Amino acid sequence: MILYPAIDLKDGQCVRLQQGEMDRATVFSDDPGDMAARFQMLGFTRLHVVDLNGAFAGVSRNSEAVDAILAATDVPVQLGGGIRSLAAIAAWLERGVSRVILGTVAAKEPELVKEACRLFPGRIVVGIDARDGMVAVAGWADATTVTARDLALAYEDAGVAAIVHTDIGRDGMLTGLNLPETLSIAEAVSTPVIASGGFNGMEDINRLAEPAAAKLDGAIMGRALYDGRLDPAAALAVLPQAA
Repeated sequence: MILYPAIDLKDGQCVRLQQGEMDRATVFSDDPGDMAARFQMLGFTRLHVVDLNGAFAGVSRNSEAVDAILAATDVPVQLGGGIRSLAAIAAWLERGVSRVILGTVAAKEPELVKEACRLFPGRIVVGIDARDGMVAVAGWADATTVTARDLALAYEDAGVAAIVHTDIGRDGMLTGLNLPETLSIAEAVSTPVIASGGFNGMEDINRLAEPAAAKLDGAIMGRALYDGRLDPAAALAVLPQAA
């Protein structure tokens, strides 16, 4: 079970949103590189980075902050937010990102995603962000009529490295991961699935350690890690991380 500290970038700063709303942002650091280095020092072996401005704009907007993260740490970084072309995918992989997360294009341009999987095997993650089970795109601003489960199934044979399932209604709210919904997706596909949205601390760590959650590949932690609700040492003692 891989635990991913989340570094969400807005205007070059590390922030946490509530339910994906940009005007409900709390700033936790103005030094993304330092934050990344601290997470590595604490023992985390992966990082989940999102360019929030890019997610709304459709193009990367926090490139300098991402570069600072890549320079400050040598753990694998997966990056999402505004990456919507093969050229952009290739550019970020060349700059040192380990995996690229595709969200909006996964819902709107499946052939692009499948081609990316062919060109960059093992390095493409599909981000499925859902509100009440329905996929939302463009920084979660636009709703679709596609269910999260159906979108996951659409990529079953595409060679996707992983799926990140985020429950938008829980994101940043500390109400606990939506494990039933995420597990229903994980049980429907062979692709590794990562849970995201609402992580609330040791309660979720203990839930992830239960046999029922063994199907999941990992979970993303945000506000609970930043505001001190989660003791990293305690979390890693329950769920040790592979190198």
